[in-house]
Amino acid sequence: MALSPFHLAIPVSNLSECRDFYTNILNFEEGRSSEHWVDYNFFGHQLVIHYKSKPEDDAHTNLVDGKDVPVPHFGVVLEWDKFQEFAELLKLKDITFLIEPYIRFKGQVGEQATMFFKDPSGNALEFKAFKNTDQLFAK
Repeated sequence: MALSPFHLAIPVSNLSECRDFYTNILNFEEGRSSEHWVDYNFFGHQLVIHYKSKPEDDAHTNLVDGKDVPVPHFGVVLEWDKFQEFAELLKLKDITFLIEPYIRFKGQVGEQATMFFKDPSGNALEFKAFKNTDQLFAK
């Protein structure tokens, strides 16, 4: 079954700084834009950054596999090799990881590569890849 692209709009407190991050650090293709928002091709999905004044910090985490996972967060599931390439690109661009790229649930159902970092406005992003994509929703 082919997946439909999702649309996600997120707030950013500095549009110029975040535009530079998504365009030049993550290498996402820019689409339509205005002085208040920018569309991006987010691995075939539509991500929109919208200017909003900086909210109060309400950082929260949940413990997963011994790591403090930021909540909320968003991201995309990549193919295994694409994840490895993207992780290497981010390391070359000196991304500060909240959780460095690693293999979670190694040898178990749902084995996956994962990494977390924040954009300049504090939005937490997770990128992951499953060793076996059939286990995406496995229990």
